[in-house]
Amino acid sequence: MCTGKCSLCIAVTLYPLAIISIICNIVLFFPGGEVKYAKDGHITEEVKYMGGLIGGGVMVLIPALHIHLTGKQGCCGNRCGMFLSIAFAAVGVLGALYSFVVAVLGLQNGPLCKILLIWTTPFKDRENNYLTDNSMWGFCTEPKDIVQFHVGLFGTLLATSCLQLILCAAQVINGLFGCLCGTCNKRPTVI
Repeated sequence: MCTGKCSLCIAVTLYPLAIISIICNIVLFFPGGEVKYAKDGHITEEVKYMGGLIGGGVMVLIPALHIHLTGKQGCCGNRCGMFLSIAFAAVGVLGALYSFVVAVLGLQNGPLCKILLIWTTPFKDRENNYLTDNSMWGFCTEPKDIVQFHVGLFGTLLATSCLQLILCAAQVINGLFGCLCGTCNKRPTVI
């Protein structure tokens, strides 16, 4: 496959992943679909790090745009474009890594929720893991179904960041081939 066509495929795949990351991070600010928790500051700490918005979103979306332009019309125009795609893809790798780390921390520490009258992170630093023992999920009384909400969205961020990481790393390799081996522009034959 031509390095330019490969770039185009990677970019087109990165777009929806970046949008999913942004949406997940925004939705995490509104547990139970309510604004009051964000307004009162009862948001899980890892949500405030904005791994999905900044890392998996903006830091992947901007490289995706450049990678898309590099692969436009099936083949890249020059080696310089492929070299720049390596740099942009490296930024995408960093963004995906940031999103991945924040998602892992979010899943590991669990949600901020109300237990009786106290707002706390009840699953943080516990011996038994709340992810494998859903009987512990009932500890949280407010917001409603916060553990499912939290696990679902941070799990989605984890999956999208893994895919983004793989795709951006593949573009680094693809860009390296395009830079070293040249482009696949077909020269017209003279008769």
